[in-house]
Amino acid sequence: MTADGLHTAVVNGIRLAYRIDGPADRPWLLASNGLLTTHRSWDAEVPALARRFRVLRYDTRGHGASAGPRGAYEMDDLVADALGLLDHVGAARASVLGLSLGGATAIGIALRAPERVEALIVADARCEADAAFRAAWDGRIAALEAGGIASLVEPTLERWFPAFWAEGNPEAADRVRAMIRQTSREGYAGCANALKGLAYFSRLRDIAVPALFLVGAEDTSSPVEVMRAMHREVAGSAFAIIPDAGHLSNVANPAAFGAALDHFLGR
Repeated sequence: MTADGLHTAVVNGIRLAYRIDGPADRPWLLASNGLLTTHRSWDAEVPALARRFRVLRYDTRGHGASAGPRGAYEMDDLVADALGLLDHVGAARASVLGLSLGGATAIGIALRAPERVEALIVADARCEADAAFRAAWDGRIAALEAGGIASLVEPTLERWFPAFWAEGNPEAADRVRAMIRQTSREGYAGCANALKGLAYFSRLRDIAVPALFLVGAEDTSSPVEVMRAMHREVAGSAFAIIPDAGHLSNVANPAAFGAALDHFLGR
């Protein structure tokens, strides 16, 4: 274990970094981070979650302290990484929480291994790639190839957060910048290609576990109408809009995000 509490495991031939918080006798909760972030994106939620769960969070391949192989990834790869990590820590079942890319991963877990999912929480994510969505990722991959990860920092921050938030929360904004810079070129390009292949929408009706869909009111990457459509496909699911928040709704408004989580999980 490293000084900051990280463990490592080799899963699907890839070294993944992970951290566990919470008592050993609690049920498991897996938290999956979004593209260009790390397990630290859940810092605000973990203290409350760890009173109720044994929280397993990790750096998606190619992000933070996790290795990232070259080449295009598929969503199945990211789902297999998460399930392999659950196997590694001995978690037969878990509630699954994910945001953005992590939200798509969470949906993939619920579809591939429903017997292992207690509850599903999907925040600020998409589950289907249309032509415009794929073209946007082609443009971002081209920007990466031309200018490296550093060239993505400010455009990403502008896309994720309302301007007033970044101006009023400079320390939090710098923490997000640092997470972006921790992403490898291989990890970004590989995961972007995985997102281009998203094709889960027609299968959402197969999800039968308790589910919550969360979205920032000002999210332009996964807009409210997109998340609401996903919620309507999952019978009995809950839906919440996080005010004063964009794409990283848990970072922009952790109080409202945490309250929505608490209300759902308390059920």
